[in-house]
Amino acid sequence: MNKKEIVTLEHIWVWRDGVLALEDITLPIKENVLLGVIGPNGGGKTTLLYTILGLLKPRRGKVSVCGTSPKEARKLIGYVPQRQFFDLDFPITVFGAVLVARYNGFMKACSKKDREAVGVALKAVDLFDLKNVQAGKLSGGQLQRLFIARALVREPRLLLLDEPTANLDSQMQKSFYELLSRLKKKMSIVLVTHDISAISVYVDEIACLNRKLCYHGDKKMGIKKLAETYQFPVDLILHETPYRVLEKHE
Repeated sequence: MNKKEIVTLEHIWVWRDGVLALEDITLPIKENVLLGVIGPNGGGKTTLLYTILGLLKPRRGKVSVCGTSPKEARKLIGYVPQRQFFDLDFPITVFGAVLVARYNGFMKACSKKDREAVGVALKAVDLFDLKNVQAGKLSGGQLQRLFIARALVREPRLLLLDEPTANLDSQMQKSFYELLSRLKKKMSIVLVTHDISAISVYVDEIACLNRKLCYHGDKKMGIKKLAETYQFPVDLILHETPYRVLEKHE
């Protein structure tokens, strides 16, 4: 069964700070798919997310998100940026930190629906039992889950993640990717990452991006395109199920 496209980018050209960042990109993103986007620094990965969010407008080409313009669809998008500015000493609970995101910048009376949405988001990321804990007391992995919950509380159809595991250890990363595998049943997810092991194991599709789109589609075929994307020889070694068998090593 063919899945519906939730995002469509057609031959887009995007300049950022006077520099061509994305060149003639055509990329469909389907519903309930975890898409991994990889590429070198400066290759346009974050620019791609900004374009989907409507924060950058292509000079050429068309972008459609959830059947409308990126700006109109922004309320249907959850976004976790690479750098979060969060005061760990601020006296707010986990529940309160997620509830604030529900307001979308406008203070209002908290409704029963708002509180229910926070509860659902916290349960989705396994933080409900910590709802009354000060947010600044969370571990690095738990804090990253909190940021995901803040994105989920607005009930998005699309979740955009920019290097979400950069500061997590390997065990936390595994738990985080398992969380994404559960969340994709309810939404589409775009994951920008340098973690090639995650690309090989957890994602459904891969986009190799270095200003131009070098590959989009099946992840196994995409792994073979890494050298072209990074413009440098790449050897991938997965000890249990190798995609490329090298000579014995320690």
